[in-house]
Amino acid sequence: MLFRDIIGHEDIKQRLIKSANDNHIPHALLFSGISGLGKLPLALAFAQYIQCTNRGLNDSCGVCPSCVKHQKLMHPDMHYVFPVIKKDENTICYDYIKQWREFIANNTYFSIQDWTAFLGSENKQAGIFTRESDEIIKKLTLKPYESEFRVMLIWLPERMNEATSNKILKILEEPYDKTYFILVSNEPDKLLSTIISRTQRVNFRPLDEKLICEVLKSDYNVDPVNAYQIAHLANGNFYKALSNISVSDEKTLFFELFINLMRSSYARKIFEMKAWSDNMAALGRERQLKFLNYAQQMIRENFIMNVGVPQLNYMTLEEQNFSLRFSPFVNERNTMQIMEELQTAEEQIAQNCNAKIVFFDMSLKFIMLLKNQ
Repeated sequence: MLFRDIIGHEDIKQRLIKSANDNHIPHALLFSGISGLGKLPLALAFAQYIQCTNRGLNDSCGVCPSCVKHQKLMHPDMHYVFPVIKKDENTICYDYIKQWREFIANNTYFSIQDWTAFLGSENKQAGIFTRESDEIIKKLTLKPYESEFRVMLIWLPERMNEATSNKILKILEEPYDKTYFILVSNEPDKLLSTIISRTQRVNFRPLDEKLICEVLKSDYNVDPVNAYQIAHLANGNFYKALSNISVSDEKTLFFELFINLMRSSYARKIFEMKAWSDNMAALGRERQLKFLNYAQQMIRENFIMNVGVPQLNYMTLEEQNFSLRFSPFVNERNTMQIMEELQTAEEQIAQNCNAKIVFFDMSLKFIMLLKNQ
């Protein structure tokens, strides 16, 4: 991965390049920000730059043996840790390294849901498990094989279990010589505070709307009018922009589920609410979590529409048409409570609670909340 292949974040690129050229690279970096900004590809580009044997002032050479191995994700001194599906107590990332290489080769901007779908395991949550910490220590006890430095990249460290987090903390407290950690997190607040305190945090801001628009026009042949609308809806998230180039079947499904939930709850149609809950339970856990995230976004958009600030709305035309009628039911008296119920359901689903009970209970609570006008 080259720096020039990554959209935006020029200030961060220059900081990283300067730290490498000045030999002042922090032993542990924490790339933090929402999903879809390009944190992981930028981490890959920085690792390649560190280990490039003929690097330039602003980028890797791209052709030396080290760069060639990085492009194939096969450099012996570059190690990857990422969420995987647990097979047994000995499951580690290396069990999935072939799938990881294939997936990264074909995807630059993606989500954890894309990764688990690629693994064919949407019904299971991916995580970083206890056995992985032993594997990390094992790899770091060996001397660098080719490069002067080793790099350990951890994608979504918030998915580490408690035992793994504690072992990683010990490594960060007493770092190995000539070893750099790059943690790439979408939700850094879920990390141990002691881990955060032992890393140098690099905050990624949403991408500029004009930049996204220009890239969509130049690289994806999107016409100017659609490019502007897609860039606006993306709200600084390039992954979302790519997803919105054509409306996905999944988003259409979520929109229909949201409409059915709100209508049946408002009308107090208990049997329809029960059927809706059963349908939700049949979805994979990751898709259930994605729906709850989508529902929170829609509540926010409807509240913004209700208070009359259209320039802050980020909805498709179909969502806007529905919200013109629905937004009066989302106001200052119930918005926070609705959001809290959606967030509670999200936490319960993440903890493997019974999905039918979680969604039916949530829909019942919406009966009173939607009447609270």
